[in-house]
Amino acid sequence: MMKAVILAAGLGTRMRPLTFTRPKFLLPVAGKPALDRVISLLQEKGFEELMMVVGYGREEIMKRYGDGSVMGIKIEYVHQQELLGTANAISLVEGFVEGKDFLVINGDTLTDPESLGSLVELYEKKRGDEYFGGCIATIEVDEPKHYGIVSLQGDRVAGIVEKPSEVRSRIANAGIYIFTPGIFEAIKKTEKSERGEYEITSSIQLMLDAGKHFYASPLKFWADLGRPWDLLTANEHFLKRQSGEIHGKIEVGAYIQENVYVGDGSRIRSGSYIEGPTYIGENCDIGPNCYIRPHTYIGNHVRVGHGVEIKNSVVMDHTNIAHLSYVGDSIIGSYCNLGAGTTIANLRLDEGEIEMEVGGNRVSTRRRKLGTIIADNVKTGVNCMINPGVKIGPNAAIGPGAVIYQDVPPGEIVLSRPTMERREWSSKGITKTQAGTSEE
Repeated sequence: MMKAVILAAGLGTRMRPLTFTRPKFLLPVAGKPALDRVISLLQEKGFEELMMVVGYGREEIMKRYGDGSVMGIKIEYVHQQELLGTANAISLVEGFVEGKDFLVINGDTLTDPESLGSLVELYEKKRGDEYFGGCIATIEVDEPKHYGIVSLQGDRVAGIVEKPSEVRSRIANAGIYIFTPGIFEAIKKTEKSERGEYEITSSIQLMLDAGKHFYASPLKFWADLGRPWDLLTANEHFLKRQSGEIHGKIEVGAYIQENVYVGDGSRIRSGSYIEGPTYIGENCDIGPNCYIRPHTYIGNHVRVGHGVEIKNSVVMDHTNIAHLSYVGDSIIGSYCNLGAGTTIANLRLDEGEIEMEVGGNRVSTRRRKLGTIIADNVKTGVNCMINPGVKIGPNAAIGPGAVIYQDVPPGEIVLSRPTMERREWSSKGITKTQAGTSEE
């Protein structure tokens, strides 16, 4: 079997504020870090050796996976010291692949085993072509200007361009490739793009211009963790495919539907109503009388209080959501504390598409329902309200009763101090104001 390469060096700036405190490749997707799912997928398809190109957060990644023996696969690492683009990252593995064909996958690209199998089958079918250069996984997208776009002639790639200004195709490069060693010569000839990076799409285009043939294999499922709400998409997909298992304690009076996973040491208190698919990790305390709706992931050591409702959300480890709170279509980081009565709105009054700031630009999420993205170690006071599309950075705090309409930077506290009117009071009611005006 050929060797595999995982690209896991990026800063994940578009995934902020979640990536201020962790690499995006370790964000949880239905109970496992995204990178766990990529490695497991490769292992399932017979790959035994892989190299991981690491950068930001490399210590956490290397500590988790080590030499790969825990996951039954051999892993080596190379450090991309300067983040100079995908082509530069791939150039670092030339010695590892030893002059043979190899697979490359982005560490934040999630797909299904059937789709990856189809890509490998296409490679086996086409590699006998004397002009063979490689294979590319593709996916149809709604916003071509954000992706590398592929033009096709049948299953052959006619051209590829990164983030085109003029849209001529909606077929995007999905971030999974099989290359021949010829890609390294093309990378050496690749010039920096306008974004100051060495783009692998430019290297592929150089090979196409030189007469090499690339073939496209469409994916059935694809989740690219490029923007925060993509985590909700991936979470929903994998939750639908989990098996319901109960390892914790379910009190009398709690109702648990099918396809609900409850980890060891967790307690579901009486009156709680949990719909599947839902994942609840280890040592959680849920309820009483709370409502957990479908497509919700709750990590380990999470407390969900009385009368709380959570819907289609990701709640990470060691977070507390106090009584009478609502969390909808949101991502909540680790070690957060949401005070009693915290309400996270997930629908605009006009029911339009919710916008969010990503990479300094205000963009449409193409979602009618989206709540908030809260990073690690955030605290909210009682009865605060957070409006749709808001992001809150790590170590920030929201004061009691505050209404949040805009993003909150890391380490900032937002307080609401309404003007208070004081009057004298007696058993007969209000008698006069502080200014001395009489009232009956």
